[in-house]
Amino acid sequence: MAGKFDRATIKARLTAQREAKVAVYDALCGSGITAKMAARGGADLITTHCLAYFRMQGLSSMAGYLPICDANALTLELGERALINVVRDTPLIAGLLCVDPSRDMTRFLRQIADAGYDGVMNCPTVALIDGKFRSDLEETGMGFAREVAVLGEASRMGMFTKAFCTSPAEALAMAEAGVDNIIVHFGNSSGGTIGSQTVLDRDASVARVRGVIDALAGQYSDRIVTCHGGAIETPEDFAGFLKAEPRLDGYVGGSSAERFPIETSVTAATRAFKAVRLPETR
Repeated sequence: MAGKFDRATIKARLTAQREAKVAVYDALCGSGITAKMAARGGADLITTHCLAYFRMQGLSSMAGYLPICDANALTLELGERALINVVRDTPLIAGLLCVDPSRDMTRFLRQIADAGYDGVMNCPTVALIDGKFRSDLEETGMGFAREVAVLGEASRMGMFTKAFCTSPAEALAMAEAGVDNIIVHFGNSSGGTIGSQTVLDRDASVARVRGVIDALAGQYSDRIVTCHGGAIETPEDFAGFLKAEPRLDGYVGGSSAERFPIETSVTAATRAFKAVRLPETR
C-alpha cells in the first residue's frame, strides 16, 4: 500500500485520543486548502468524496447523490491533484461509491491505495436512500451489502476503513466485516446558506446513536464510534450532544468543517474591505 499511514497506526492514534478523553475529529473536505487547514488545526482524519467536492462549488452536498459525475473517478482525481500533496501528516481517506457496478472494486481499491490514500469509506452511501428506489437497489445488487463487502475487502487488504451507518443492523454488519470506525449518520446537515430545513431531531439522533453503541457493546466495543450530520453545526452543539450520549468517541464534520467557516469568514472579509473609504483628496 502506498499511503503514508497503515491501518494499525491509524487505529492506534484514534484509540489513544479516546483513552486521553479527547474527541476524535474527522474533517470531510472538498478542496486542498480546506484539507490543509483542517490538518493544521489538528484533525485526526481528513476525508474527501464527491459530496464534499460539490459542497466546495457552492452547491448542496446532496448533489453527490445525483447521476452528474463519476463519483469514484472524482475522488481519485481529488486525491491525486489536490489533497495528497498538501495533507502530509494526517491520514487521508477516500469516500467511494462502493456499489459502483461499472468497476472491479477490488482492483479500484488497489488504485486508490497506490494513489496515496490511507483508507476508504462508503460515501455516497445507499444508507441514506429509502423507499422503492432503495429496494430496487438492494434487489439488483447495489445495496448496503455491497458496501459491506467492499469495505470488508479493503480491511483485509490492510486499509483503514470507516462506514456511514443509520441503524444497529448496518453498524453490526460493518463491524463484522472488520470496519474500524462506525459513523452514525443523521442525514444532511442543517445550517448555513444551503443546509436542509428539515433534519433528524435531537431526541431521534440520540436514540440512533444509543442503539448503535448498544449493539456494538461487548464484541465490537473496540470500534471507534463517531457521528455526522443533522442539527450538529458547531463544537458547542457536539459538546451538548455528548452530555446526552457520552459514549461517543468523536464527530465527523462536513459543512461544519469547511462550508460554515467559509460562508462566515469570506463574507466578513469582503464586507471589511468594502467598508474602507477612499481618501477625499488624492
